[in-house]
Amino acid sequence: MKFANERSYQKRVFDLVARIPAGRVMTYGQIASILGEGYTPRTVGYVMHAADTDNVPWQRVINAQGKCSTGKMTIPVNLQQSMLEQEGVVFDARERCDLDALIWWPEGYVEDDDMQPSLLG
Repeated sequence: MKFANERSYQKRVFDLVARIPAGRVMTYGQIASILGEGYTPRTVGYVMHAADTDNVPWQRVINAQGKCSTGKMTIPVNLQQSMLEQEGVVFDARERCDLDALIWWPEGYVEDDDMQPSLLG
């Protein structure tokens, strides 16, 4: 999958993810909603696969169920969950974290405002 101006498209995702504080998370859908038109949870996930793991805290992006999507796709297995646990994120027996307590929103973004324009756009 290729995007028009792919570098800029990716950079907007990486810039937002870089702002997520340790011990907090965002969802793929949340990122797509904030960045606005042209972003979907699936495309955010696609972009995250190309993240520079030294500079982008990729582990802080999880799915809308509060679960890590990488699971058995990483070596070691469950690397993402382990990294988040090291930051203080707690997962239950179903491997879900408490999104209500841990979700992070950029300053100035109003999550329940239907008319919210793209923050970065």
